[in-house]
Amino acid sequence: MVNVPLKRMILIQIAAALLAVALAYATSLVLAQIPSYITLMEPSLESGLGKLGAGVAIGIAGLGAGIGMGTAGAAAIGAIAERPEVFGRTMIYIVFIEAIAIYALVIAFMVM
Repeated sequence: MVNVPLKRMILIQIAAALLAVALAYATSLVLAQIPSYITLMEPSLESGLGKLGAGVAIGIAGLGAGIGMGTAGAAAIGAIAERPEVFGRTMIYIVFIEAIAIYALVIAFMVM
C-alpha cells in the first residue's frame, strides 16, 4: 500500500466530496431544463443529493470492507499457516466483513 500522509489523504477526500456535490448540483440544473413529460419524476436537488448520499454510503462501506478484508485476510493466512484447524473460524470472520459491504449496498438501494 502506498504510504500517503494523513493530511493529504483527508484533503483529497474533502476535494472529492466537494466535486461530487458540485456535480450533483450541476446535474440537477441540467435535468431541470428537460421537459417534465420526458422524465419519470421531477428532478430536484434533493433527489440528486439522495443519490449522491447513496453513492457515498456504498463507497465508504466498500472502502472500509476492503481495508478490513486486507487486514483480516493477512491475519487469517498467518493463522492458517500456523494452525490449519482454525480455517473455518477465519472464513467466518471474512464473511462478516463481506456482509458489511452487502448491508451498505442494501441501504444505498433503500436511499435511492
